[in-house]
Amino acid sequence: MAEDQAKTLRDVKIGDTATVRRLTGEGALKRHIMDMGITKGVEVYVRKVAPLGDPIEVTVRGYELSLRKSEAESILVN
Repeated sequence: MAEDQAKTLRDVKIGDTATVRRLTGEGALKRHIMDMGITKGVEVYVRKVAPLGDPIEVTVRGYELSLRKSEAESILVN
């Protein structure tokens, strides 16, 4: 898959599970995502998306988390 066609967590449909391939954010954004336990190879289940797309509620490693659109767009998935 070409980099410009990469699928992000933002593209995953409600009720689907995706595996994290790579984090594209830098600095504080990337550190914040990793602090939530979202790292390469982890499965993320999308539970709910707010009507305007922000926040996105996910389950990671058994924990329920809320992500902002900007965070979800920096998480590349398979």
